[in-house]
Amino acid sequence: MSKTIAIIPARGGSKRIPEKNIQIFGGLPLMVHSILYAQKNSDIIDDIYVSTDNDEIKIIALQYGAKVIDRPASLSGDLEPTITALIHALEYIDNDEIENIILLQPTNPLRPENLLKETFSLYQNENLDSLFTVSRNYQKFGKISENKFIPFNYTIGQRSQDLVPIFSENGLLYITKASLIFENTIISENACPYVVNHAFANVDIDLPEDLDYAEYLFQKNAPYL
Repeated sequence: MSKTIAIIPARGGSKRIPEKNIQIFGGLPLMVHSILYAQKNSDIIDDIYVSTDNDEIKIIALQYGAKVIDRPASLSGDLEPTITALIHALEYIDNDEIENIILLQPTNPLRPENLLKETFSLYQNENLDSLFTVSRNYQKFGKISENKFIPFNYTIGQRSQDLVPIFSENGLLYITKASLIFENTIISENACPYVVNHAFANVDIDLPEDLDYAEYLFQKNAPYL
């Protein structure tokens, strides 16, 4: 029987916000929101794992019902990509029945309620190998070269509503085959970009002001979460 698991990578170190993954947000440690979101989708997710190198994070994860993967310090540095934590997690669990991985980043604590149900249904029905969430950006982008601004997605004077659509990863969730992880891949060439135009997609905790904005959205939407 194939299994679908959620992996929440939550290392202890963080330069911009010390102990970021356990900062109190909405009355709970930040990463706990992703654990609770996974638990609300227990009809899809068989097991929830937190990958960490930090003892305090480990204790909190266990308190809230997640399983813990002890990640070595060598895979927990600032420059270490997420894929290495996922590969280590699958090797640590060592279960051939695991088919699908749902990556939930603790720095994206707010997700639309039905997002996982909608995306996982599409993932299964279309027989996809990976899916990730994106958001449309309506800004006018360009680069500065030799002290000159060079438009990227528009021409000077063009109306905003006529811009070439540009999308960005918003980090809300990723779904992928376990087999792809072992190929050092989270998003495949054929991955489905699932468009989410929701205020929650603008939340990605990196700076203290990001926490303030997320808290505002949390309080505003608390009755519906």
